[in-house]
Amino acid sequence: MVVENKARIFKVLKTPVDTQESLPPVVKDVLGYEFFTFEDETPLELDPAYGEKYAQDYNRKVGKLAWEIAQLLKKLKTDTGKLEAGTGAVEETHDQQTTVKPTIYLAECSYDRKETREVLEGALRRHGYTVLPEEYLPQDEAGYVAAVERLLERCQLSIHLVGKNFGAVPDGPSQKSVTVLQNELAVQKSKRGSLPRVIWLPEGTQSEQASQKAFIEALHQNAEVQFGADLITGDIEDLKTSIYGTLKKLENPEPKQPEEQAADAERAKLIYLICNEKDRKATVPVRKFFRDQGFEVAIPAFEGEATVVREAHQQLMTACDAVMLFYGAGDEAWKRTIDNELKKMPGYRAGKPLLASSTFLAAPKTSDKEDLIDMAEPNLINGLGDSSEAEMTAFIQAMKPNGATP
Repeated sequence: MVVENKARIFKVLKTPVDTQESLPPVVKDVLGYEFFTFEDETPLELDPAYGEKYAQDYNRKVGKLAWEIAQLLKKLKTDTGKLEAGTGAVEETHDQQTTVKPTIYLAECSYDRKETREVLEGALRRHGYTVLPEEYLPQDEAGYVAAVERLLERCQLSIHLVGKNFGAVPDGPSQKSVTVLQNELAVQKSKRGSLPRVIWLPEGTQSEQASQKAFIEALHQNAEVQFGADLITGDIEDLKTSIYGTLKKLENPEPKQPEEQAADAERAKLIYLICNEKDRKATVPVRKFFRDQGFEVAIPAFEGEATVVREAHQQLMTACDAVMLFYGAGDEAWKRTIDNELKKMPGYRAGKPLLASSTFLAAPKTSDKEDLIDMAEPNLINGLGDSSEAEMTAFIQAMKPNGATP
């Protein structure tokens, strides 16, 4: 039913339907091709009888539908040919790697920007880009936020189209629209250094709805709301220019200039020493040791609002050159939580390599720590015994050019 995240079902909607109730599961989650529009909150089919504009919209949507059916048929034919020829998975993987393009999150928008979104989506797909989302998202706020977060993790660019209407509001406590929620989630990912953004807010866009009016004002005035974004106030051609310019940079990044490379080489490497708040004092000898070796050392923020503390943690995960987990006062559950966080690091770092990663065992002794020693856990520094010096030296060597001895 699905080929590379693209459904083999094409759902055409002549009029609005309750997709949650009227359609079978295999169909209801697929995004549909809507051959209708709203006028004074009344749905009207795209019928030439209603005027030339309706005829043009009908022809445009038929063209979009025909193109996407043709592309899928070509994909199915190509895959079938490979199977019949017995070319094997290795060649297919090679083809995919040589044609890979950035995945784009094209944010859901209010109805007054829907036509522009459809035009933009079609243009991006014709150029070979994967555009998300490709299915209906949950209607409750918690489910919606979780789904958008998952999709953003797959993307290298997010695009947000802002209009005069507030947009749909998922069922939940914040009563924020999908436009606002998606922008907030994209800001969070952008702060981790891995998501350039483009926001389209044409000059003169105004709203009579208080919530949308406040959001539009914030986009113009609040650096936090437009964090990491190129705010486009021109027409759709200006928007396309910005999008394709950003995509070109993503696909063909400019090599660093010699002076930038030299600056990187001279910059002191940063070690993120992750520890429990109770271990702040116990980490002092380790931090001094690293500082004496010429490294910068940072530990987590422990005070402040939960959101701010979390953002500081993610920024350090993004910026650090190496990470060391100081396993002392924290219990086994705390250790497992941090291990899961470390597994997410590649998503924060946009391809930036991590020079070294180790776990430092510190007092008190526990069954879990002894088990790590007995199992010879990789990259383990046993600070409970007398053998940590050689292990610390190995960690330092990994941080220095060509493994130079400190």
